[in-house]
Amino acid sequence: MGEPKRDNAAPPSPPSRQAISKALLADEGPLVESLIERASLSADDRRQIERLASDLVKAAREGRHEQGGIDSFLHEYGLSSEEGVLLLCLAEALLRVPDAATADRLIAGTIGSGDWGRHLGHSDSLLVNASTWGLMLTG
Repeated sequence: MGEPKRDNAAPPSPPSRQAISKALLADEGPLVESLIERASLSADDRRQIERLASDLVKAAREGRHEQGGIDSFLHEYGLSSEEGVLLLCLAEALLRVPDAATADRLIAGTIGSGDWGRHLGHSDSLLVNASTWGLMLTG
């Protein structure tokens, strides 16, 4: 079945961008079989994951009402704005980019087409305003 229970072991590190790119071009059958083998979890592992996920969701819901954070950013750059749509499209496209140079060109082309200045000062959040300045300077 799954791996034996690991007490106090560090979680496995995520795959490198190079490994992800290699897997993208791999033969699907053997790749899927190896992923299924690696994804097998014991009942105890599943309980721990469920407990952690539940704790994370509760913490996120409690923190939503605080000023700032990612909710403020999402409020300012929602899908009702052209810039919010640009950021969403950029995030989705970056998942499929094969290398850093292409990613850099994609970011430059996308960020350069937004009117980021119109968002400056609309939010009380330091994160949102600092991000807006960064987007303006990048664009």
